[in-house]
Amino acid sequence: MLRPKIPTNPMPTGIVTGPARTDVPAVLHQAPAPVPTGAAPARPTVQLTPGAVVAVIGGGTAVVLVVGAVLVSMLLAVAVTAASLAVSTLVVRSLVASQNHR
Repeated sequence: MLRPKIPTNPMPTGIVTGPARTDVPAVLHQAPAPVPTGAAPARPTVQLTPGAVVAVIGGGTAVVLVVGAVLVSMLLAVAVTAASLAVSTLVVRSLVASQNHR
Protein backbone atom coordinates (compact mmCIF):
# COMPACT_ATOMS: atom_id res chain seq x y z
CA MET A 1 0.00 0.00 0.00
CA LEU A 2 1.24 3.50 -0.79
CA ARG A 3 2.04 5.70 2.16
CA PRO A 4 2.62 9.44 1.91
CA LYS A 5 6.08 10.74 2.71
CA ILE A 6 4.63 13.86 4.30
CA PRO A 7 2.59 13.11 7.41
CA THR A 8 -0.99 14.24 7.22
CA ASN A 9 -2.69 15.96 10.10
CA PRO A 10 -6.10 14.58 11.03
CA MET A 11 -9.01 17.00 11.02
CA PRO A 12 -10.54 17.82 14.42
CA THR A 13 -13.69 15.86 15.08
CA GLY A 14 -15.52 18.43 17.18
CA ILE A 15 -15.73 22.16 17.68
CA VAL A 16 -12.63 23.44 19.40
CA THR A 17 -13.22 26.48 21.59
CA GLY A 18 -10.73 28.36 23.69
CA PRO A 19 -11.22 30.17 26.97
CA ALA A 20 -13.04 33.51 26.85
CA ARG A 21 -10.67 36.48 26.63
CA THR A 22 -11.25 39.45 28.84
CA ASP A 23 -8.20 41.51 27.83
CA VAL A 24 -9.57 42.51 24.38
CA PRO A 25 -10.46 46.24 24.31
CA ALA A 26 -13.88 47.28 23.08
CA VAL A 27 -14.04 48.63 19.52
CA LEU A 28 -15.46 52.14 19.29
CA HIS A 29 -17.27 53.00 16.07
CA GLN A 30 -16.85 56.52 14.79
CA ALA A 31 -19.27 58.30 12.51
CA PRO A 32 -17.93 58.91 8.97
CA ALA A 33 -16.64 62.37 8.18
CA PRO A 34 -19.21 64.64 6.49
CA VAL A 35 -18.86 65.11 2.74
CA PRO A 36 -18.14 68.70 1.74
CA THR A 37 -21.01 70.14 -0.30
CA GLY A 38 -19.02 72.65 -2.33
CA ALA A 39 -16.57 70.13 -3.77
CA ALA A 40 -16.01 69.93 -7.51
CA PRO A 41 -17.37 66.83 -9.26
CA ALA A 42 -14.89 63.99 -9.58
CA ARG A 43 -13.08 63.74 -12.92
CA PRO A 44 -13.17 60.48 -14.84
CA THR A 45 -10.12 58.35 -14.24
CA VAL A 46 -9.61 57.49 -17.92
CA GLN A 47 -9.35 60.28 -20.46
CA LEU A 48 -9.04 59.09 -24.04
CA THR A 49 -7.62 61.26 -26.77
CA PRO A 50 -9.11 61.03 -30.28
CA GLY A 51 -6.09 59.01 -31.39
CA ALA A 52 -6.57 56.55 -28.53
CA VAL A 53 -10.25 56.16 -29.42
CA VAL A 54 -9.33 55.37 -33.04
CA ALA A 55 -6.70 52.87 -31.82
CA VAL A 56 -9.20 51.14 -29.52
CA ILE A 57 -11.78 50.92 -32.31
CA GLY A 58 -9.16 49.60 -34.73
CA GLY A 59 -7.97 47.00 -32.21
CA GLY A 60 -11.53 45.87 -31.52
CA THR A 61 -12.22 45.57 -35.24
CA ALA A 62 -9.06 43.49 -35.72
CA VAL A 63 -10.04 41.17 -32.87
CA VAL A 64 -13.54 40.71 -34.31
CA LEU A 65 -12.11 39.94 -37.76
CA VAL A 66 -9.61 37.40 -36.41
CA VAL A 67 -12.20 35.64 -34.26
CA GLY A 68 -14.64 35.62 -37.18
CA ALA A 69 -12.02 34.14 -39.50
CA VAL A 70 -11.21 31.41 -36.98
CA LEU A 71 -14.89 30.55 -36.53
CA VAL A 72 -15.53 30.47 -40.30
CA SER A 73 -12.51 28.24 -40.88
CA MET A 74 -13.72 25.86 -38.15
CA LEU A 75 -17.16 25.77 -39.75
CA LEU A 76 -15.63 25.00 -43.14
CA ALA A 77 -13.48 22.26 -41.61
CA VAL A 78 -16.56 20.65 -40.08
CA ALA A 79 -18.46 20.95 -43.38
CA VAL A 80 -15.61 19.39 -45.39
CA THR A 81 -15.26 16.56 -42.86
CA ALA A 82 -18.99 15.87 -42.93
CA ALA A 83 -19.05 15.88 -46.75
CA SER A 84 -16.08 13.51 -47.00
CA LEU A 85 -17.63 11.21 -44.41
CA ALA A 86 -20.90 11.17 -46.38
CA VAL A 87 -19.09 10.37 -49.63
CA SER A 88 -17.10 7.61 -47.93
CA THR A 89 -20.31 6.16 -46.50
CA LEU A 90 -21.96 6.13 -49.93
CA VAL A 91 -18.93 4.45 -51.54
CA VAL A 92 -18.75 1.75 -48.87
CA ARG A 93 -22.51 1.19 -49.10
CA SER A 94 -22.31 0.89 -52.87
CA LEU A 95 -19.42 -1.58 -52.65
CA VAL A 96 -21.26 -3.72 -50.11
CA ALA A 97 -24.44 -3.69 -52.23
CA SER A 98 -22.56 -4.64 -55.41
CA GLN A 99 -20.81 -7.52 -53.60
CA ASN A 100 -24.19 -8.90 -52.52
CA HIS A 101 -25.60 -8.83 -56.08
CA ARG A 102 -22.70 -10.75 -57.63
